[in-house]
Amino acid sequence: MRLSLKSVVLAAALVWGVYGIFLTGVMNLILPPFGEHFLMTMSSVYPGYHMSRTLPDLLVGTGYGLADGAVGGLLFGGLYNFFAVKTQTGN
Repeated sequence: MRLSLKSVVLAAALVWGVYGIFLTGVMNLILPPFGEHFLMTMSSVYPGYHMSRTLPDLLVGTGYGLADGAVGGLLFGGLYNFFAVKTQTGN
């Protein structure tokens, strides 16, 4: 069975960008120590994102998270489909 690459890319982008970065950032704005180390780590990974606890920086981090999740989903879905075809054909 093959995966829909469009669905996997969209799901991974939403999970990482919205649930991973955006909601953690919003919770950090509401409850300041929440996810602080995670967000500082992400600010060291994403070049334009700074963990300054401002909405513009949070939106930049969310954009990076959406793009990062999409690329990760594309790689995962592509590899899954590659190996799914290989095992179905017996090679």
